[in-house]
Amino acid sequence: MKAVTVVIPAYNEAARVAVTVAAARRIPEVTELIVVDDASTDGTAQAAEAAGAKVIRLPRNSGKGGALNQGVAAAAGDVVVLLDADLGETAAAARALILPVLHDEADMTVAHFPPPNKKGGFGLVRGLARFGIRYFTGLEVQAPLSGQRALSRKVLPAVLPFASGYGVEVALTVRAAREGYRVREISLPMHHRETGRDLSGFLHRGRQFRDVLLTLGRLFWESRRPGRLGRVTG
Repeated sequence: MKAVTVVIPAYNEAARVAVTVAAARRIPEVTELIVVDDASTDGTAQAAEAAGAKVIRLPRNSGKGGALNQGVAAAAGDVVVLLDADLGETAAAARALILPVLHDEADMTVAHFPPPNKKGGFGLVRGLARFGIRYFTGLEVQAPLSGQRALSRKVLPAVLPFASGYGVEVALTVRAAREGYRVREISLPMHHRETGRDLSGFLHRGRQFRDVLLTLGRLFWESRRPGRLGRVTG
């Protein structure tokens, strides 16, 4: 039977990480669960350990991409699942991401969330990410920024190391598709903390826009190498 590792990067998520870990551990196919504590200043690591996760503690904050690189390097699974730490009980829905990869129906699956409950930004970051993926691969995707994914281990050499900052997901999709791997989007009843139309929300989306734009610039230079186009199904 194939092994499945869940990797959860976490920074100051003591309030929600334990519920997320417990929900993910209830997925029957999960054989290993790793939380990468990205130099949190609260009790994230302790909460994750108490919930049954293997915890990797980073001495300094590395950002999401850096934390994922450390977690995936330690993962033993044939399928690697990437989940955000603030999913709470909805992390259990990740089973729908795992099964198509286990059954060789897809090489990478991506969760497509329901519409948000409150208004956030104006869609600029998501629009930029969708444009970039379409430009580099010809693919039309609905969830370009979703961090909830399951990958076959054979995909990892094509996508590692993960991009830094908030460009992780865009680079992951582009690199996997460019190598011809099958990418499948799946609508799931997942949700996590939402940002609103306040100052902190706009600052967050500003950092996202910057990181996605920088990532697309790096992908442009990568695209000068010949590659194959993949396809997205939903």
